[in-house]
Amino acid sequence: MTLVAILAAVLLLVVAISIGRVHPFLAFIAASVLAALLLGLPLATIIPTIEAGIGAMLGPIAIILVVGAMFGKLVADSGAARRIADTLFRWSGRRFIGLAMAATGFLVGIPLFYNVGFVLLVPLIFSIANRAQMPAVYLGISMLAGLSIAHGFLPPHPSPTALVAQFGADIGRTLIFGLIVGIPTLAIAGPVFALTTRHIVARPPALFTPADDTDGAALPGTLRSFTCALLPVALLTLATIVQNRTAGGPAAPLVTLLGNPALAMLFALVVATILLALTRGRTLAQVGAGHAQAVTEIGGILLIIAGAGALKQVFVAGGADVALAAHLNSVPLPPLLLGWLLAMTIRVALGSATVAGLTAAGIMQPMVAAHQADGSLMVLAIGAGSLMFSHVNDSGFWMFKEYFGLTLKQTFRTWSLMETLVGLCGLGFTLLLSLLV
Repeated sequence: MTLVAILAAVLLLVVAISIGRVHPFLAFIAASVLAALLLGLPLATIIPTIEAGIGAMLGPIAIILVVGAMFGKLVADSGAARRIADTLFRWSGRRFIGLAMAATGFLVGIPLFYNVGFVLLVPLIFSIANRAQMPAVYLGISMLAGLSIAHGFLPPHPSPTALVAQFGADIGRTLIFGLIVGIPTLAIAGPVFALTTRHIVARPPALFTPADDTDGAALPGTLRSFTCALLPVALLTLATIVQNRTAGGPAAPLVTLLGNPALAMLFALVVATILLALTRGRTLAQVGAGHAQAVTEIGGILLIIAGAGALKQVFVAGGADVALAAHLNSVPLPPLLLGWLLAMTIRVALGSATVAGLTAAGIMQPMVAAHQADGSLMVLAIGAGSLMFSHVNDSGFWMFKEYFGLTLKQTFRTWSLMETLVGLCGLGFTLLLSLLV
């Protein structure tokens, strides 16, 4: 009956989101109630269990995600992202422009959430394509591959951050592993694959190709832009290194506090507010308006994560985690590969990488504990699976198609294949890394 309950809940989730167009949060709650009834939870405990799951999921990550959204919004609004793109383009020249575009998508994608980054980067792609007289699709694939990899592999993005909390992994270690896996994945799925798309001509609507009237002098400086955009990565990486060296020592509690991801993100936000806003003539009221908009943009993602926490808690309360772990242990597949397959299946069915990653993590959590698998590597494996084969049920597929004015066939040939390469290479490099750690 346990497997029936799990399958019924996941099936309801898929049908409600993909066919019924129900908001994922409501779909998760409905799936949680169905699973609770099938697992035989006492009626009086169903809602408290769902509430407990929501609190347990959001508690460790809410500050990181909300502050991260504010930070990314500030980086975008200040023009720091534009300065990074222009600087990398100037350094690379025409010969290495593909690498520069990939690096831009990756670096800008670290502080920016996916949809914000997509909308921000597309005008830059067309601007650079016009200046360099190069195919926009070729440049776009290189840049957006970096954005996609940051979204799927690297904290503080919502899905990786939530998965880190679910598996009890270290966020700094996961970030380091994500960079190790993400950089070679980016090289293959970005500039190398983009070479095969140079013959595809973009026909973007005029709406998506605004005039390039940004005054370069009005942008923040290069050093300031790079410093602020990469500060969260530097802080989390440094904290992980210092914590490993001071473990068990008298300074360990202080280092642990200072290295807390939430505190690191808050510090990065304060520094960025000073360097990108206050010292450049913006008021706190203007910065606050941007923060308010960022919270609105992240609200939907927080609800999806909360819903996933509710379903996971119902599985735990109904004993499904123990039964599922026993069943998965009999599957002749390594945990990393199994997690990737689960995420890929849900991704293809639902279209949402975030929902796919969170749902697969809830199913895989007991197996990770039973096998004492590396939580950080599992985050990357599931993240890779959640990016596989974006197609017609994914909003990113349609955004790429419409912004670049492509046919369905061309979108499958470019965007869908790029995302599939990200998923396959991400899994391959994660498995290779697992042999070394």
